[in-house]
Amino acid sequence: MADRVTVIGWDGSPLTAAASAALGAATLVAGAAHHLALPEVPAGAERIRLGSVALAARRIAGHRGTAVVLADGDPGFFGVVRTLRAPEFGLEVEVVPAVSSVAAAFARAGMPWDDAQVVAAHPRTLRRAVNVCRAHTKVAVLTSPGAGPAELGLLLEGVHRSFVICEELGTTRERVTVVTSDKAADHTWRDPNVVIVLGGPSRPDTAGEAGGWISGRDPSAGPRGWTLPADAYGADLGEGETQLLRASQLARLGPRVGDLVWDIGCGSGAFAVEAARAGAAVLAVDGDRSACARTDAAARRLGVQLQIVHGTAPHILENLPEPDVVRVGGGGAAVVSAVADRRPQRIVTHAATRDAAELIGRDLAEHGYAVECALLQSVELDTRAWTEKERSVAFLLSGVLPRRGV
Repeated sequence: MADRVTVIGWDGSPLTAAASAALGAATLVAGAAHHLALPEVPAGAERIRLGSVALAARRIAGHRGTAVVLADGDPGFFGVVRTLRAPEFGLEVEVVPAVSSVAAAFARAGMPWDDAQVVAAHPRTLRRAVNVCRAHTKVAVLTSPGAGPAELGLLLEGVHRSFVICEELGTTRERVTVVTSDKAADHTWRDPNVVIVLGGPSRPDTAGEAGGWISGRDPSAGPRGWTLPADAYGADLGEGETQLLRASQLARLGPRVGDLVWDIGCGSGAFAVEAARAGAAVLAVDGDRSACARTDAAARRLGVQLQIVHGTAPHILENLPEPDVVRVGGGGAAVVSAVADRRPQRIVTHAATRDAAELIGRDLAEHGYAVECALLQSVELDTRAWTEKERSVAFLLSGVLPRRGV
């Protein structure tokens, strides 16, 4: 095993005294091609071109001597330190950090970034990274080959965003380019790069503040509560949008950051807005233009990002991006069946009668979903006289794909 492993972050600046001393004593150096070309790398040291960090870690673990791993930016932030510290390698590492590429990118753009989401995009996580870009107004994306600016732009079809693309930060080939998301696929971009994705209105309750108190998305922004009363949406809610039913639907679906939610038959936009408040990306679908307009107005008023699609289900669903969870607010068994064909992790809907609930439940089961159904009854009381104001009854149905778990 290597006697000592030092991980050195590099941002294009001259190495610190500590980094230079560690590198000068190294008998093995691992890094990208531009790292291994640094003049400080000892001529007699064994050199490993970093591709798979896990493979490099195995070679370092078997090396007798002093090892140095060079990495761009802060190697502890979405970097090599996590892999090197994995228990199977048994390595004890010291870290000499540099300015992270995310911090450098925002510095080049002249923007603060304490209010930004930061995601790492690989081919296997690209869709979830794009969903974060759909849902939030400021996102930094650490890209990788096959999950770069072009791929981000293609998957953001229909959602307007601005890209600040920072290529090869800290090198003589550094370049910063600003394009709209629909133009990103028209260019070839150099690796490594960081993409700052910007767009959409700011939350009205945080605009103009001198500063926040927590990085990323402020969980305390906006009104408190999973669901909001009817008057938050103009007091014009459909039968499937009562506050207690919405709370139950949200609990069954559990929308979260990185998810794409379909809300089919969005009505007033109450469920769509509340799924977006949970941090998910939301596609709100309705065949009624006035419903689309109400949903758009609610989203703007409450400061969340939605993509609104006018069209009638199930036909309009064919060209929508793959969902993680779906609420079917209208359309009945035919729409639920079309949704189940797309295999989201979870589906929730409601029915007014037992016969309709049984039909939907059978269809979900035939598609391989584990089905749950509950009869929800709520009675709103006037607390001045403790008399009944309004009664609501609905069958709540949900389906979960067992093999995909939670």
